[in-house]
Amino acid sequence: MEPTYFDAVQIVTDNKALHGKTDGGIEKIVFPEGFTPPTDAEVKTKLAELVSAYNNLAYARNRASEYPSLLELTVALYDTDDKSAVEAKRAAVKAKYPKP
Repeated sequence: MEPTYFDAVQIVTDNKALHGKTDGGIEKIVFPEGFTPPTDAEVKTKLAELVSAYNNLAYARNRASEYPSLLELTVALYDTDDKSAVEAKRAAVKAKYPKP
């Protein structure tokens, strides 16, 4: 799941923030009493880092959904024809979703 503003707040504050909703349903972030909240700039900087890291791994998420299943891999261990098919499928997926 793509990182959110709250994810960035959690990292910047070492998980000291709580996420909740007001009685009116408005989302809010609550900090412990006496805790100095991070600035909006600090949170946005961290969020940009998290989103960048998430986006850089898009190829891995895409590959995972199209790679051969564990069953296909298991069968390929015992059958050379199946092994060739699995290797071809993996190569096609890697070509479709190259590493950045």
